[in-house]
Amino acid sequence: MTLIKSISGIRGTIGGKPGENLTPIDVVRFTAAYAEWLKQRNPGKRCKVAIGRDARISGEMVNSLVVGTLMGCGIDVLNLGLATTPTVEMAVIHEKTDGGIILTASHNPRQWNALKLLNEKGEFLSDHEGQTVLEIAAEEKFNFACIDDLGTADEEYSFVDEHIGHILRLRYIDVKAIEKANFTVAIDCVNSVGGIALPRLLKALGVKNIIELYTEPTGNFPHNPEPLPEHLTEISKIIKKKKADVGFVVDPDVDRLAIVNEDGSMFGEEYTLVACADYVLSQNPGNTVSNLSSTAALRDITAKYGKDYYASAVGEVNVVTMMKEVNAVIGGEGNGGVILPELHYGRDALVGIALFLSHLARSGKKCSELRQLYPNYFISKNKLELKSGVDPNQILESLKIRFASEKLNTTDGLRIDFADGWVHMRKSNTEPIIRIYAEAKSMERAQQLAQMIISEAR
Repeated sequence: MTLIKSISGIRGTIGGKPGENLTPIDVVRFTAAYAEWLKQRNPGKRCKVAIGRDARISGEMVNSLVVGTLMGCGIDVLNLGLATTPTVEMAVIHEKTDGGIILTASHNPRQWNALKLLNEKGEFLSDHEGQTVLEIAAEEKFNFACIDDLGTADEEYSFVDEHIGHILRLRYIDVKAIEKANFTVAIDCVNSVGGIALPRLLKALGVKNIIELYTEPTGNFPHNPEPLPEHLTEISKIIKKKKADVGFVVDPDVDRLAIVNEDGSMFGEEYTLVACADYVLSQNPGNTVSNLSSTAALRDITAKYGKDYYASAVGEVNVVTMMKEVNAVIGGEGNGGVILPELHYGRDALVGIALFLSHLARSGKKCSELRQLYPNYFISKNKLELKSGVDPNQILESLKIRFASEKLNTTDGLRIDFADGWVHMRKSNTEPIIRIYAEAKSMERAQQLAQMIISEAR
């Protein structure tokens, strides 16, 4: 029984009973609610929505339901087919649609799927907007169109090339330097849409030697699709064996980027954004943003250029909101998500690859040497399971009082900044747990900080 409704959309496991899993009935109900929200937002207008999906096995079925439901609600559809999440976001902007739906469960296993909802700016819905859609769905306050008002569907399966074209036109991307470096690049695309996008991007950037792992968009993920070090052992071995200069790994919808060094070691997903930000700031100094659970290394790099770093609540929509408020030139999240406003306000592994390769080529260094330029921080990720009836808010409030003498941030849960590290605590919206992340300049100290908080909480 796995159906999770949130402000950003709906996700769940395929099959089972309506209301308990992600069934066709749930897909139709939620799509119709989104269509109704769009019509209320654009009274008297014939709306159009861009649709794209990752390669997971249920994608074709869910795509058919979503397209048909939107047409039934009188909404025109731009069907992008297999497309990365950032490609759909770009299509909303450049095709001037009134919204978008991305069919992807991101890094979740193959039995999952989801509908992620976009506004007319190609950005995820705000909290208020998402709540409105949830209310419409719960109360079924939607109407379907009569025969003369049904929507139409157009197909555009090559928008990824437009996406790549916009990346190549960015002032930061140095194709000549990348060509001259003659990199050998290994990629792992977990048999999803990255297998369509990454080879095209690399060839457009002048990379001639590409080692491809799992680039067939079959939806049969060969390993856990979340790009964490423990899931990247195969590409690590191949990089060493074939003497590649760098490896790139993406999740099924290509909004997260993990980098592997030439010696098979991990660059560190927290440092994807750090490296890209260093490169962008070297040419265009400005403010940066990441979330409260992301590494302090971005703060240090931003300070190097005399600019300000800001920490937002966790969640892409919160990062984007703060980026706009402080006019950040780059931002993102420590899970390998890079957001470059000059392209669009969304996490984008494709622009991350282009920025990183430009940086690596211009530096003249090996990938592992580039990593050593950045301050070393270590994050310990933990969770505290709560007994039935325990109020997580009360625990956080007690910890706030206990550590009142330290620097506190209550924007999203509770973050405590100590002299030699920080701890961020957030209650889960889906499980009876509190997530506890701690960072310091050694893993031992990060774990000590985390265990201190866990002991106090208990």
